[in-house]
This record gives sequence, structure tokens and C-alpha cells, in this order.
Amino acid sequence: MAKSILNKKSLNFLEKYLNNAAPTGYEWDGQKLWMDYLKPYVDEFITDTYGTAVAVINPKAKYKVVIEGHADEISWYVNYIADDGLIYVIRNGGSDHQIAPSKVVNIHTKKGIVKGVFGWPAIHTRNRAKEEAPKPDNIFIDIGASDKDEVEKMGVHVGCVITYPDEFHILNGDKFVCRALDNRMGGFMIAEVARLLHENKKDLPFGLYITNSVQEEIGLRGAQMIAERIKPDVAIVTDVTHDTTTPMIDKKKQGLAKIGDGPVVAYAPAVQQKLRDLITETAEKKKIPFQRAALSRATGTDTDAFAYSGSGVASALISLPLRYMHTTVEMVHRDDVENVIKLIYESLLKIKSGETFSYFE
Repeated sequence: MAKSILNKKSLNFLEKYLNNAAPTGYEWDGQKLWMDYLKPYVDEFITDTYGTAVAVINPKAKYKVVIEGHADEISWYVNYIADDGLIYVIRNGGSDHQIAPSKVVNIHTKKGIVKGVFGWPAIHTRNRAKEEAPKPDNIFIDIGASDKDEVEKMGVHVGCVITYPDEFHILNGDKFVCRALDNRMGGFMIAEVARLLHENKKDLPFGLYITNSVQEEIGLRGAQMIAERIKPDVAIVTDVTHDTTTPMIDKKKQGLAKIGDGPVVAYAPAVQQKLRDLITETAEKKKIPFQRAALSRATGTDTDAFAYSGSGVASALISLPLRYMHTTVEMVHRDDVENVIKLIYESLLKIKSGETFSYFE
């Protein structure tokens, strides 16, 4: 069995990083944890107005390569407080209303965390012939307050962000489970690439910009901003993608990907083909298992933001297969996590300074 590249320090960081809440627009506490972990392995940091964090190796180099994941997790906002003290919500990102009923929540206020629950009528009281499904306009949070005044005295107001407290655990020895694996696993994996480069004393012939972008869940906004600032020559993005082997997913529409079978390399217009070929050829040479996915039009990830920034950036997408996306029990396989790290690491060692990836050379 191959030796694991994840050590005790890595896994301790992963658990702490995942358990910290970092909803879209409020990522900074998670970014501080991430930067603190990376300090021994990089030369400097860049941060921007909205909270994207970039750890840089060889900052003086003219040729710039980005490896990127996004930092934010989906959440809810307090939208309306009823006179009876119940709280109604709107999404912050793609939060799934169908999983909300009976979930415990954390409401983030200036006074600290206020606990609540998404309530739901008991099965005994519902009309089974006309049973109403959970919808964004009928789910509600109960914080145990008797009226609106009591809610407000507890520090809760319209605009407070709401997250789930579900924490990291491991199933059956090798399945990582938590909310927000989408996509703090990406932030973790690119941090591990930096650690390996440092520990293996690899000198890169270019500047490496390890980028943890904000606000991906509401439209790739953090990546758009930081791409304009860095102006990279190459970008390798990592995000999650759907394991399509679980029930109720049509493989004919979604394609086939499975946790445990390796990273998923994307084929899409935004993916620069020669860069993608470098990645797949590296995987084959280094015997890193991988899968392929065809994506119509946009990838729906920060790859699109980097690829189409400036006058165009050679970009590629390496995804981590994941079960139960945008729930509180997102699941990935440890082997896939390690193989994404290996594939990014080995691909970086193949990139030459000044390489244009031109189709016309």
C-alpha cells in the first residue's frame, strides 16, 4: 500500500478548517486559519477587499501559475421576523430547502451564536392527501422566542447569516463527511500541494499563487476579482463534482463519476486542451487514477472566471468526486483527496516557465 501523503497535522488542520463556518461573504475566519497553516510553506500572502487569500511562492517571478479552490460555503440569511418570533429565510448561495426541516442552525450575530431549529409540522398533523413539501417560502426557524421583540433582544435581525453546525467525521475509515466539503476540500488540497513542494524542496521556475477565492457560490465573484489582480499565465482550478452512482441520478445526463475512482478531469470550452493534456499525461505517467467529465458550455466553477479573464488564461479543472452536494453530509473518499493533491503537485512540476500552451507553435 502506498504511503499516505496526509499526516496528523494535515488532518488536524482539515478538521479545524471544516468545522469553522465560512459562509459566502463571511469567509475571513476560515481564511485566517488557512493562511496560518500555510505560513511555513510560502513566501508571502496577498488578500483583497472581499477576503480572497493568496499564498505566494516565488513572488518576483514574471511567469505566474495559479492553483485555486474556493473558500465559501452555502448558508441562509434572516429575511423576515414574524410577530410570533418565527424567522423566515432566503438563500445565500444554493442552499437546499428540502433538507432544512429538523436541522439545527447557528445564527451569527454581533452578540455571538444564537441557536435555532428549522421547525416542521409533525407527521400526525399533516394532511397526507395534500401534503405540502418544504419550500423556500414555508420553511422557518424557531429560536425559542415568544415574539419579534424577544428575537431582536437576542441580537437577531434581518441580514444575519445562518449556517449549519454539522462537524467533520470519518465513515468506515476512509470517507470524509461534513457540510462545506464544497469546497473547503479544495482549499485544503491546494494547501497540501504547497506543503509537499516545501517538504520535498522543489524549486519552481515560476511564481505559484495558491488561491483561496471567496464568493464562488453566488457567481464566481472572488475568482473574477483576484484573476484581474494576479493576471496569471496558467490556472489549475479544483472544485467538487457529483458522484453519480447514488440513487436518483441519471448517468445519461450527468455522466459517470464515482468516489474512490480518482480525480475527475474536465473537458469543456473553458478548459485549455494542451494544459489538460499535460495533466492527463502526467496522471498516466505517474499512475494516478483519474476519471473524465464532459461539461456543456460553462464548467460552473472558478475555472470559467480565470479562463476568460484578461486576454485569456490557460485554465484546467481537476474535480474531487463528492456525494450529496449542498447537504450537511457531503462525502468524499480519502484516496481521491490524496490523488487530487498528487495530480496537481506532479502537473506543476511539468509546467515550464514561459509556456504559452499555444495550439499554433
